[in-house]
This record gives sequence, C-alpha cells and structure tokens, in this order.
Amino acid sequence: SHRLVLGSDSLVEVEGRRFDKPADRDAAADHLRYFSGRAMQLHSAAALAVDGRVTWIDHALASLHVRDLSEDFIAAYLDAEWPDVAGCVGVFRIEARGPQLFEQIIGDQFTVLGMPLLPVLEALRERGVIQA
Repeated sequence: SHRLVLGSDSLVEVEGRRFDKPADRDAAADHLRYFSGRAMQLHSAAALAVDGRVTWIDHALASLHVRDLSEDFIAAYLDAEWPDVAGCVGVFRIEARGPQLFEQIIGDQFTVLGMPLLPVLEALRERGVIQA
C-alpha cells in the first residue's frame, strides 16, 4: 500500500511585502497597522505526496480588503483574539472575529481558511482516494 500525505500552507502579501506569523503581540499590532486600508493577498497552497514524493501541487488566491483600523479597534481586537491569532499569517481567524477586519473579501471560503479545498478534493477523486 502507498502512503498518501496532504500538506497545505498559506502566506500573506500586502503591496509586495510578505508577512509571516507575528512573533508577538506587538508585531501583530504592527501587522494590523500596516494592513489597515490595504488589500491583503492570501495565497493558499496544497500538495499531495505519495511515498515521500510530491505528485500534485495546486494553489489559490484570495484578496481581502482591510478596512481602516483605529488604534482602539486594534487593541480591543488583540485583547479578544491574542494569542489565538499568533499562528495566523494574516493575524485573523475568519471563523472568529476576523471578518471585522475586512470591508470586502474576494475568493472562496476554503482559500480564506487556508486550503484550496476544491482542487484538493478533485485530486483525491482522480486518485481514487474519495468517491468520484
């Protein structure tokens, strides 16, 4: 039998600058200040490996337009969401208070959650892992 592994990750880019997960709460606040009023590009990618060899890769892009964020909002938001957003490149959980950051989101919900799920499901169907 073959061992199939699925991996995925995301990265955030704002005006050509790549953002990693914030190192601490102060860095998270700095990220939010930079995101304020700008469009965040969220790249989500997934890969399938069989027996240790990558056999499939796909990616998707979502564009999230951050509204103008006040210092008071940033402080209250991090009071509520830190440290849960420490592991999130965009300093948000879309399933929690994250939607409060945005005025518009373009892209499917799975990409925003961090995985291009629909292409992953198609790849799994093509490989007979799930029912077609």
